[in-house]
Amino acid sequence: MIDVVMPTYARADLAFVRGEGVYLFDEDGRQYLDFASGVAVNSLGHCHPHLIKALGEQAGTLWHTSNLYRVPGQETLAARLVAESFADTVFFCNSGAEAVECGLKMIRKFHSDNGHPERCRVIAASNGFQGRTLATVAAGGQEKHMAGFAPIPDGFDHVAFGNLNEMRAAVTEQTAGILVEPVQGEGGIHTASMDYLKGLRDIADEFGLLLMFDEVQTGLGRTGKLFAYQWADVAPDIMTLAKGLGGGFPIGACVATEHAAQALSAGTHGSTFGGNPLAMATANAVLDVMLKPGFMDRVDAIAETLWKRLREMAEANTDVIEDVRGAGLMIGLKCVGDSAVLKSALQDAGLLTVGAGDNVVRLLPPLIIDESHVDEAMDILNAVVRSKP
Repeated sequence: MIDVVMPTYARADLAFVRGEGVYLFDEDGRQYLDFASGVAVNSLGHCHPHLIKALGEQAGTLWHTSNLYRVPGQETLAARLVAESFADTVFFCNSGAEAVECGLKMIRKFHSDNGHPERCRVIAASNGFQGRTLATVAAGGQEKHMAGFAPIPDGFDHVAFGNLNEMRAAVTEQTAGILVEPVQGEGGIHTASMDYLKGLRDIADEFGLLLMFDEVQTGLGRTGKLFAYQWADVAPDIMTLAKGLGGGFPIGACVATEHAAQALSAGTHGSTFGGNPLAMATANAVLDVMLKPGFMDRVDAIAETLWKRLREMAEANTDVIEDVRGAGLMIGLKCVGDSAVLKSALQDAGLLTVGAGDNVVRLLPPLIIDESHVDEAMDILNAVVRSKP
């Protein structure tokens, strides 16, 4: 008999009933240090007082009106995202996949409106992850996500991540845009170099393409800046956000320049739930915290501390950890043995992590961790790694 909850996940036999700061508590009251953050979603940890207050006040006032009417919270949040980024305008939705879908439609419609409907293909990086809709699994190009869902939507070409020569060679008269994650998350925490991101901008400009960065996981402070593209001092035309933007409340956003977004006029795209007052109140509260002076500097500093300790651990245990990679508080431990075994052993010891491709264990702690949490995590990591799981 099938489960009443559709069995689309290989879930751990673990249920949490309460969260506080960087900790989760299970049904038996056991405490876990959460370095998974709901897959990089709980950017400010669990039950952050400011988020509780903002969401509670909004819940007692107004939940939903639809996008048939103005939503003042959208206007506030959009203005803040525009002020802090390259963008001129924002579309709100409910997830990262929806944000990517919006960006892909924008790319195609842009070229169609400019008299080139044949320019409909997007070049993406191999081993990427853009979501679970048919279009976004096609964009990601990973066979394990596409298997069984044929025919997969056409319109995507794939080249090696980090290879500008392959990217340039793949451009044809049908190419409309480029889609890349600054750090590939699910694919195994592969980090783009600054020169690679700048090179993508150069290629896009040379061939008249729209450049789209998927920052669903890297955005909102995960790498130590509000957006990962800011490290390279190069701006895309379109950027997708989700995960950390809501601090745990479902929200997605597609931000774009006026040049790119001119294609999406009234009636060309939409969302019933996207940008509802609850999501807007929560996301604005997240930005209240993240935009305080010194917040990102502190994230960058604590990330540097954690990286130093992780590298020391890896160097002392090369038979277990092959590499430490990533950016900021988006870190991958490339394992020698089965990464699932290490992830399970860490969970048993009280540290929650996330699996990824390329035999990697992801560390995605809340951005509010301090040195005491780094010490606690490293105590668990060192003990487990020394046991040679």
